[in-house]
Parts: sequence; structure tokens; C-alpha cells
Amino acid sequence: MKNTPLTERHIALGAKMAEFAGYNMPISYTSITDEHHGVRTGVGVFDVSHMGEFIVRGKDATVFLQSATSNDVGKLKPGEVQYSCMPNKKGGIVDDLLVYRLDDAPEMTVEGEQSYMLVVNASNETKDWRWLRRLSRGFEVKLQNISAKTGLIAVQGPKAVDALQKLTDIDLKSIKYYTFVRGRFAGCNNVIVSATGYTGSGGFEIYAKNRDLVKIWDKVFKNGEKWGIKPAGLGARDTLRLEMGYCLYGNDIDDKTSPLEAGLGWITK
Repeated sequence: MKNTPLTERHIALGAKMAEFAGYNMPISYTSITDEHHGVRTGVGVFDVSHMGEFIVRGKDATVFLQSATSNDVGKLKPGEVQYSCMPNKKGGIVDDLLVYRLDDAPEMTVEGEQSYMLVVNASNETKDWRWLRRLSRGFEVKLQNISAKTGLIAVQGPKAVDALQKLTDIDLKSIKYYTFVRGRFAGCNNVIVSATGYTGSGGFEIYAKNRDLVKIWDKVFKNGEKWGIKPAGLGARDTLRLEMGYCLYGNDIDDKTSPLEAGLGWITK
């Protein structure tokens, strides 16, 4: 069973830990109900470092992702995010995912190339990686699996901006829903601050190198004390997404479920 960079922090906070998708993850700290309401009314922090991240770049990156995902990747501008899924040949769902258009990223070094980051479900990381590698044959693209060196925390709730703003010169209020900014955050460089989440309460998902994640976590909690910031586990993450009607892979959707059957026709273009 794998640990995230924050496992020791969770244990010190008294979290109830359990295996999820091969990772030792916090399910709750106090109670799922308290954490659920804390996110809805204030601000809560989730460790979601178990998620998978892939880089796709190259002259055919957009064309490739148009063929591999259901939504219209061609509409994305640098700094924008898109919810999508990867359909299989029978119309089922290999996985649902987020697609980030990265073109200003360090990975982008050759003129005429496009660069994307795909964020996939932890339970499907290996399957998705093999699927994309197989589909990429014949396209001028390079794929890189950065999951093992990328950490992710989700700071969610109506007080998220207040709890985070002093940690960065980025104007957090200016980051529109489903867009992101890459910059300096909590003293760390090359951090992605994304106005996305799985709770329906607003807030941000923060992607950083694993080596920076403990520093970011500690600063987020220190700065957020004034706003009553609390840790939240996967139990509350599940009840929050369920309350919003968001799909969970393996529960609501799978490789036999059509996006249309799942109410995801809007991501099928």
C-alpha cells in the first residue's frame, strides 16, 4: 500500500486511515457529517494525491486527444480545464477525467506543439496509461506519467479564497471556474492553482511537486486558522459529490456505461 507525502500529517491529526485505490488514505478526522458541513459553510482541505496525472504533448496532441476523449478539446485555450471521458469501442467509459491545456508550461519547448495534463482516477491510473499509450500509436505525441512525483490537495468551500490569498500574489478571485494559473504559491514555484473541485462548494485544487506538498499543506493550515480551516477525508468527499449528483467511476459509471445513460451527454461532442 502506497503513502502520499501527507500520510504522517493525517496520522498526527488522528485520521481514520484505510486503503483506497492502493493508497493509505484518510477517510475522516472527526466525523464525515462535520467535515461535509464544514466544506459547505467554511473551508476544508482534502489530500487527493492518489489521483493520476499524465502529460500529453506534441504536434498531434490536440488531434490525438480529440480521438481519445469525448469532449471537444479543440475549444480549450491555455489556462482552461475541461471535464471529459475516454470512451471505449463499445460506447462505455474507460474513465472520466479533467483535461488541462498547458501550452505555457515548461514541458512546452517546441514551436507548433500543444501540451496538456490529464487528471485521471486513482483506481484507473494503470489502465488509463496503457489505454492512452496504445491509442497514441501513429500520432506525433509524447506521453509522460507524472503521477508518482505530483501531489494534489483540494481546498474547498466558500471561504477558500480568504484562507489562501495571503499565500500567493496570484489574484485568486480572478481565476474563473474551470481555469487555472501556474505560479508561486506558499513559497513554492511552478504550482498549479485550479478553480476546480469535486464538492460543488467552490475552491481550488492545488498541484505541486511531492517534495513541496508538506510545506504547502502546513502553510495552508496556518494561514487558514482565522477562517476555521479543517482537514476533510474521502468520506466527506464522497457525500459532497453525491449531494451534487457528480459521477463516481466504479459506482455510477464504468466501461459498460454510456455517457448518455449517465447524464453526461453534455461532454459528448
